[in-house]
Amino acid sequence: MKILLVEDDERIARSLAEALSDQNYAVDIAIDGEEGWAYVEAYQYSLILLDWMLPKLDGIHFCQRLRQHGLHMPVLLLTAKDTSTDKIIGLDAGADDYVVKPFDLQELMARIRALLRRGSSILPPVLEWGKLRLDPGTTEVVYGNQPLHLTPKEYQLIELFLRQSRRILNRSTILEQLWPSEEPPGEETVKVHIRSLRQKLAAVGATDFIETVYGLGYRLKQL
Repeated sequence: MKILLVEDDERIARSLAEALSDQNYAVDIAIDGEEGWAYVEAYQYSLILLDWMLPKLDGIHFCQRLRQHGLHMPVLLLTAKDTSTDKIIGLDAGADDYVVKPFDLQELMARIRALLRRGSSILPPVLEWGKLRLDPGTTEVVYGNQPLHLTPKEYQLIELFLRQSRRILNRSTILEQLWPSEEPPGEETVKVHIRSLRQKLAAVGATDFIETVYGLGYRLKQL
């Protein structure tokens, strides 16, 4: 899943982006509201982490603009403002949740997971395809009773396929969804990660789990 982090404090932004990457999220960082809006216009995000006090376009007006444009991805507002009135302003502007700085990182991650589940309410909390099970809460992946030990990018790949199980995904779409937009790798990188993921799936008995649709991309093998 891809998250947009709009935060003008570089230290907070970098440490939070690193923590999110460790949890298998792809993260784009914007340092002011207008840059954040440019990212929103160019890419699709599963969730936005949004600071309130931003240069050029503050978090409240950013959130209002999102909703006015009919964009409904979850927004978690990050701010040092902690009064009840501030929280009401943030939620009324269209934010889905509100976390006061300084925040506990584990609580923040739990709130992110809850918002992502809510944003994908048509999907069960545990993703399944045949014998394969992926638990987004624990990031555990098993096939039958056998755990798969995946790299962060392999995990992101299999989660993307499970969440879009009926779609054919081409390499450019996979790059857009799973890599930060600033410096995406070439499409050959996708091929390398697909090959590695297939090998690990085959090792636990899931042969031909991801199939190639020649000229179009990849998809899960239909059950």
